Amino acid sequence: MSDDDAPLVAAAVLAAGGSSRFDGGPKQLALLRGRPLVAHAVEAAVGADVFAAVFVVTGAVDLTGVLPSGVIVLDNPRWSEGQATSLAVAVHAATVGGFDAVVVGLADQPFVGAEAWRRVATEDVGRPVVVATYGGRRGNPVRLEREVWPLLDREGDEGARTLMRGRPELVGEVACPGDALDIDTVEDLDTWS
Repeated sequence: MSDDDAPLVAAAVLAAGGSSRFDGGPKQLALLRGRPLVAHAVEAAVGADVFAAVFVVTGAVDLTGVLPSGVIVLDNPRWSEGQATSLAVAVHAATVGGFDAVVVGLADQPFVGAEAWRRVATEDVGRPVVVATYGGRRGNPVRLEREVWPLLDREGDEGARTLMRGRPELVGEVACPGDALDIDTVEDLDTWS
């Protein structure tokens, strides 16, 4: 396959949530090792250096001035209705942009590095859904090819998990370095700071 035949793939970092379990303000802006939590995830997606575009879906928190230049900020006015609404915003942008696949990760997983994003984006496992694994456990990011976009939930708080549970034959795995650990509470952040 020549580079001209390569699929057009976007990354999407979901960063719209209201940080309901995080008592210290919006967790996207909480500092981890001197940088906002969201910056770790977005910089990993950008650093993979394989995406035609990097989307950041925002909602509850204004991330102006925190994100690297060149990313495309997508607003999700329905962010409070669950993660699936943010995924729908990213998939809509990918559809309009003519992308073949979108690789989705979360803003609160700072230990998912560029190599995980790269592997999930580029490794061919013969399935339209590709999920990263860490030590045999599934995590993010997840690659969703265009053919599965109509099967995704548009509401609720599960993103692509419902599809992966209900249609396991569509899912392949890629072993990745790093860790898909979530930072959900101030105590989680303190543990890793």
